[in-house]
Amino acid sequence: MSDRLPHEKGFHISWDQIHRDSRALAWRLEKMAPDGGNWKAVVAITRGGMAPAMIIARELDIRTVDTISIKSYDHQAQSEAVVLKAPDAEIIGDGAGILIIDDLVDTGKTLEVVKSRYPEAHIATVYAKPMGRPMVDTFITEVSQDTWIFFPWDMALQYVEPYRGND
Repeated sequence: MSDRLPHEKGFHISWDQIHRDSRALAWRLEKMAPDGGNWKAVVAITRGGMAPAMIIARELDIRTVDTISIKSYDHQAQSEAVVLKAPDAEIIGDGAGILIIDDLVDTGKTLEVVKSRYPEAHIATVYAKPMGRPMVDTFITEVSQDTWIFFPWDMALQYVEPYRGND
């Protein structure tokens, strides 16, 4: 039994923080770009990768943006990864010169699916957990495997009762 409260292993990310971290990822990716420093396209893994991908596309002036929709979570429990929508095959090909962006790699199951479809793509996430790290080419921040990341698109501001006392 743990004396830790449920929120103590939570990592709360604000909109400002995801923006700063996504820009930092863009700056790192700029130095890795093929073809004279230009990526052909950005593919966001929906839904979590959409905000970072938009920021990275803006920072690196990449105009071709697409999505791959993969469902691997169901109410905070991980399940089998299923592709719901794939990007334009003519643009992405085997992934050469393509950036694939997600907010987080957890166990790496989602990215296994992506890597098997697009083996030449460069996969980048803003945050990475140890189990999934081998599936990512570039990331900004590593968090422990038992940390739950609370992203701003999943949160709402509301009053919270104090831990001790209520006056």
